Amino acid sequence: MAGTAVAIVPALAWMALALWHGRTGVDLIAVLSLGGTLAVHEYLAGSLIAVMLASGQALDSAAQRRASHDLRALLEHAPRFAHRYAGDALETVAVDEVRVGDLLLVSPGEVVPVDGWASGGAAVLDEAVLTGESAHVERLAGEPVRSGGVNAGPTFDLRVSATAEESTYAGIVRLARQAGAERAPVVRLADRYATWFLPLALLLAGAAWLITGSPVGAVAVLVVATPCPLLLAVPVAVVSGMSRASRVGVIIRDGTALENLGHATTGIMDKTGTLTAGRPTVVDVIAAPGVDAAEVLRLAASLDQASPHILAEAIVAHARKQHLALTPPRDASEQPGRGMTGIVDGKRVEVGKLALPESRPRWTDAVLNRAMLDAAAIAWVSCEGELWGAVLLRDPLRRDAPRTLRRLRKAGLRRLVMLTGDRAEPAREVATVLGLDWVHAEQTPAEKVARVRDESETATTIMLGDGVNDAPALAAATVGIAMGARGATASSEAADVVLTTDRLDRVADAMSIARRARGIAVQSAAVGMGLSIVAMGVAAVGWLPPAAGALLQEGIDVAVIVNALRALRGSHRGELAVPHSTEDLLHRFASEQEKLRETLHLIRDTADLVSEAPGSTKALVALRQTSAFLDQRLVPHERAEETQLYPAIAAALGGSEATATMSRMHAEIDRLSRRIGAHLKLTESHGRIEDDQIEDLLATLYGLHAVLRLHFTQEEENYFALADTDRDS
Repeated sequence: MAGTAVAIVPALAWMALALWHGRTGVDLIAVLSLGGTLAVHEYLAGSLIAVMLASGQALDSAAQRRASHDLRALLEHAPRFAHRYAGDALETVAVDEVRVGDLLLVSPGEVVPVDGWASGGAAVLDEAVLTGESAHVERLAGEPVRSGGVNAGPTFDLRVSATAEESTYAGIVRLARQAGAERAPVVRLADRYATWFLPLALLLAGAAWLITGSPVGAVAVLVVATPCPLLLAVPVAVVSGMSRASRVGVIIRDGTALENLGHATTGIMDKTGTLTAGRPTVVDVIAAPGVDAAEVLRLAASLDQASPHILAEAIVAHARKQHLALTPPRDASEQPGRGMTGIVDGKRVEVGKLALPESRPRWTDAVLNRAMLDAAAIAWVSCEGELWGAVLLRDPLRRDAPRTLRRLRKAGLRRLVMLTGDRAEPAREVATVLGLDWVHAEQTPAEKVARVRDESETATTIMLGDGVNDAPALAAATVGIAMGARGATASSEAADVVLTTDRLDRVADAMSIARRARGIAVQSAAVGMGLSIVAMGVAAVGWLPPAAGALLQEGIDVAVIVNALRALRGSHRGELAVPHSTEDLLHRFASEQEKLRETLHLIRDTADLVSEAPGSTKALVALRQTSAFLDQRLVPHERAEETQLYPAIAAALGGSEATATMSRMHAEIDRLSRRIGAHLKLTESHGRIEDDQIEDLLATLYGLHAVLRLHFTQEEENYFALADTDRDS
C-alpha cells in the first residue's frame, strides 16, 4: 500500500505536466489504475504498477541515453583548448581566443580545434566524427583542414582560417544540440490514440465490472491499459534513428525531420555543388595551329595564379597535375567578368572572355562548337595580342550521383525534380543523364521557393542544396537537406538535415535510416497497443487478475523497447557482404583508376594530332607516349583487375557471370591496345604514320577512348561502390 501511494504522487505530477502541455488520456489511465488498486485493496498489483512505472521510466532513460550516445559524443568531442605559437614559444589558450591567421600546433591524438590550412607539412587525420569514414585522410601543406578531426599522425602546424564559432565543428555542435525527438509527430501517437483508447479502456473497465460483478475486474482492465508502449518505445525508436544517422555523417535536427524524411515521396535538388561537383575542371586545352597545347595551358595557369576566380583555380590545378613549370606573373590585373591580363616570361598574356575578331580563325569555330556540345565554359588565351588557344572547363557530374538517385527512388521517392539558376542546356544534359522527372533552369531564389512550395502542396518533399541562395528553398520544403555544415552556413541553418561530409550518397543513407526508424516506431506502438488491447479483453472477462496483469504489462513494455532499439542498427536486407580483404582491393583499384582517368585524354589528344597532321613528328611522339601509357600502366591495371579483383567480388555478386560483361570489356581494351602497338611498330619501321594507317588508327584510338570512359564509369558505379556500402552498413 505504501509503494502504491508513493507511486501516485509522481503519476499525478506526470498527468499535470501532460495537461499543462495540452496532452490528455495516457497519464490519466496510470493514475486511475493506481487509485483503483488502493480502492479494491489489490496492494500487490498496485506495487507492481509502481515498479512498472519506475522501471519504465528507467528503461526509457537508459534507452534514450543509449540511443543518443552518438549525438552526445559530438558534443563531448568538441575541442576546448588550442596550442598557439607566440613567437618562439607555445601557449595554451581557450579555443574561443583563437583568431584568423594564428599558427597552431596540433599534437598526435588531439582534436583539430578550428578550420585552417595544413602548414609546413602533411596532416594525417581521422575524420570519422565528421564523415562517418573510418579510413584516415591526408591533407598536404596548403590544403584545408576541418575542425573536429583527430590528428592520427605526427604533429603538424595549422594556419587558422576561421574562428571557433565559424568553424565546421561548431556548426555541427549547434545542430546536435538542437536534435531531439520531442517534436516528432510520430511521438505524439499516444495523444492521438488517447482520443479513442481512453474511452475504450473505461468502457471495457465498466463492462468488466458488470461481467465479474466486482470492481477488481475493472481495475485489472485499467492496469493492463496503461499505454507504456506509446510513451516509451516510439521516442526510443526516433532518437535511435537520429543517432544511427549521426554515425554516417548526417545530423537530423529533430524527430519531425526524421519522421517526414521517412515518408517523403518527392525529391527536389539544386544542380551546382549538389548533383555536380561544384568545382569546375578542365575538359580540354585546344591550341591554335602551330602552337603547343601544353604551352597554352602553362601560360594561362602562370597568369591565373594571381586570380582567386574559381575557373582560374581549376586551370592552375590542372596545370600542376600535368607537372608544368609555372612562373610567377608580373603586373597582373583582373577585370571582373572579363579575365586576367599580365606579363608571363616577358610576354603579355590574357586569359578569359576575350573579344574574338570578326575574321576569326577557323579553329575557333571548333572550340565554340565543342563548348556548346559539352556545355562548357571557354577561357581564351592570347599571347602578345594573338589568339593562341582556349581552355574548356565544366562542372562535372558527381560520380556517385546516378547510383544515389537510383537508391533514392528505391527508398521511396517517386518524383525527382532539379531546380537551378544555371542555363537550360547544361541543366537538361544533367537531367537526361540522371533520369530526372523534371527540370527548372534559370531560376532565381524567389522562383525556387515558389517551385518548392508548389511541389510541397501535393506531396511530402525533400529539398537538397548547398549554396547560400538555396537557403530559402530549403526552409520552404517539408525537409531541407544541406550539403555540408561549412561553406554555406545560411543553408545549414535553414535546413532540417545537414550532411557533414561532401557525399551525395549520404542522402540515400539518411532516407533509408529514417524510413526504417519510422517503421520500427509505428511497429512498436501498434504491436504494444495490440497486446494491451488483447490483455484488456482477457481481464474484462475476469481471467486476468490485477497483479498478473501488471506483470504482463511490464513484459510488453520491455519487449517493445527492445524492439525499438533495433533502429540503432543498420538494416542488412539486400546488402552485399564484402570481406575486408576484398574491400581493400576495391579501394586500391579505385585509387589507381582515378589516376588513370586523369591521363585518358592522352589517347584522344593523340587521335586529334593524327587527324590534323599525321606526318608530323608531334603525332609520332604522341603515339609513342600513348603506347607506353597503355603497355606500362593501363593494360597491367586491367589485367590485375581481371585476375585479382573480379574473382574476389564474384562471390558477393552471385558468381562469375556477374562480372562476365566487364571481363569482355577487358578483352576489348587489351585487343585495341595491342592494335595501337602494332600501328606503332609499322610507324617506326617507316619513320612516319603512313596514309593507309590513318583511318584504322583513328578508329582504334577514338574507340579505345570511348570504351575506357564507359568501362571506368561502369566499374565505379557497380563495383567500387561496394566498398562504401560495406563500410556504412
